[in-house]
Amino acid sequence: MQTQTTAPSFAELGVPDRLVEALDARGMTSAFEVQAATIPDALAGRDLCGRAPTGSGKTIAFGIPALVNSQRARPGHPTVLILSPTRELADQIKNELAPLARAAGRSVHAVYGGVGYGPQTQAIRRGVDVLVACPGRLEDLIQSGSVSLAEVGIVVVDEADRMADMGFLPAVKRLLDKTRSDRQTLLFSATLDGDIAELTRRYQRDPARHEVGEVEPDMTAMAHHFWAIQHEDRVDHTRDAVVAAGPTIVFTRTRHGADRLTTQLGKAGVQAAAIHGGRNQNQRTRALEAFTRGHVQALIATDVAARGIHVDDVACVVHFDPPEDDKTYLHRSGRTARAGAQGVVVSFVRPNNRKDVKTLQRDLGLAQTVTEPNASLLGDGSRHREATARQAERPDRSARPDADTRQRSRNRNHRAGSGTKGRQGTRRR
Repeated sequence: MQTQTTAPSFAELGVPDRLVEALDARGMTSAFEVQAATIPDALAGRDLCGRAPTGSGKTIAFGIPALVNSQRARPGHPTVLILSPTRELADQIKNELAPLARAAGRSVHAVYGGVGYGPQTQAIRRGVDVLVACPGRLEDLIQSGSVSLAEVGIVVVDEADRMADMGFLPAVKRLLDKTRSDRQTLLFSATLDGDIAELTRRYQRDPARHEVGEVEPDMTAMAHHFWAIQHEDRVDHTRDAVVAAGPTIVFTRTRHGADRLTTQLGKAGVQAAAIHGGRNQNQRTRALEAFTRGHVQALIATDVAARGIHVDDVACVVHFDPPEDDKTYLHRSGRTARAGAQGVVVSFVRPNNRKDVKTLQRDLGLAQTVTEPNASLLGDGSRHREATARQAERPDRSARPDADTRQRSRNRNHRAGSGTKGRQGTRRR
């Protein structure tokens, strides 16, 4: 009889008992692939260079070693620094690590722009062991004298490729230069070449290297549709796509366009929320949570804001405005078909951008023809109806569909005897 290979437990990876108990209390008993690969080296104090896609369980992978190896901090002098490219991701990291930090006897706090300085500076002055930060706000706090990085002995750079895309690497380097020279540096990125390789050469010492998952989103897991439409018909076709497919992220080029489309969809009977750089952090957080909970069926996003979107169960992505290039198409489209699920991608093709679309398809290796709109190909509308019905049923509580949720679900299935095959877990934020 063939024995099924199972994922290792956290105890088998060398995680201390107090953290194993905290993980078990949250239904997390066995490790994802990236966690199994990286935790032992990171616990041993090695620098680490990890390639893993968003949604693979990286936060636990770097969070456990950072907490275990950390020291208690003096006021204004954190000992662990986790750098994040976006406000939303910083907040998600903090929330995911908070229960483990309590079990380890450590404190964790996040600082980012879009909110007032007062609560952040007060928390730092009281003493924060693990500081999760976006580079811009952290540099402001350093300049004001609210925080010093001189005692940071562990640095995590999360989603380093996004940092590079958003122009944050100069700030990342300035911040790393302010930390201890003998620090442990853990770097996670979806790609490890180019600017990321330069970070490794400059700031890491003989790092352990681990690569998990695909480099790019799995394009074959998505059904790609290119619809020939007129400019003035885009709102109607967006409504049809959302109703047919279910929870949808719609990408616009500008903030004004996102706000306008949100209003237009509401008038057309589809509840939507906008997320972009012109909205303050509370507004962005509320929009993301409303979409996550199913209180709205469409999230209207600009490209920059979308870098902080990590949500499961996105049935469809609509390119309301054309992507800038093939890389942008990949990033946008990768919001659906996550963790082994299927997804649908719809691109609006207007008469004046057909040539650009052909170039994009060639660069991406897509052979789909441009067709007339046909929302019936996207689904039967059941996911939209289910989401609408749930609006009145869901309690008003935060339901964060993150790696923890997938891990708990996977562990429950395993205990029930279903086992696990292929991709570990089924969902990710």
